[in-house]
Amino acid sequence: MIVYKTEEEIELMRASAKVLAQAHGEVAGMIREGITTRELDQRAEEFIRDHGGQPSFKGYNGFEYSLCISPNSVVVHGFPGDYTLKSGDVISVDAGVLLNGYHSDSAYTYPVGEVAPEVLKLLEETKKSLYLGIEQAVAGNRMGDISFAIQNHVEKQGYGVVRELVGHGIGKKLHERPEVPNYGKRGAGLKLQTGLTLAIEPMVNLGTKSVVQEKDGWTIRTKDLKPSAHFEHTVVVRKDKAEILTSFEYIEKALQ
Repeated sequence: MIVYKTEEEIELMRASAKVLAQAHGEVAGMIREGITTRELDQRAEEFIRDHGGQPSFKGYNGFEYSLCISPNSVVVHGFPGDYTLKSGDVISVDAGVLLNGYHSDSAYTYPVGEVAPEVLKLLEETKKSLYLGIEQAVAGNRMGDISFAIQNHVEKQGYGVVRELVGHGIGKKLHERPEVPNYGKRGAGLKLQTGLTLAIEPMVNLGTKSVVQEKDGWTIRTKDLKPSAHFEHTVVVRKDKAEILTSFEYIEKALQ
């Protein structure tokens, strides 16, 4: 069943999304060579709890952390731990907040130190594809319009779009129906209606689209071990223009 949100529910999700955006800003301000991914995770959890929320990921299907932190060839679902950031890394930070009974979800991929130009371009184009997908999240369009906009943009650059992992509906549950693939046909799929809340999240690889799952049952890595990028916003389908509930504003301030 697809759950469409009332304006009151969207307001609660907006509050959740603001705490999430601020938590991302806290993490962004710490990203540098020499810091461990565990330290980033601890700060995010501390900030979220201090602001009345709970980390959506912690305890989800047994996941033990507040953040998914995925360096380099790890696409998503990486575990925070002793890994120490070094120059040349790219690192995806994915987080969710449960506040007032509603979830928000967003992700951002960071360069660390001196990163190869072709990898920086991967990040730039993946982020751009997120916003091209969001532009299609308006009432009357189809899910395939979002999917096609993302796939069309990144495949023109020669990148691989991950098939096994998709965006999703979001609200009282972290993952709700419908799925939001990052590949598809224009004009196909579910007809979008006002009040549908979605986590749109392109996962794009520098090389092949193929991925493998590590033995830990969580970590997803590119098959060819080339870098991957991941950007995500929580959005509301509206009549004329999608509303983005999450924000990269605090991240961008921290990175200045």
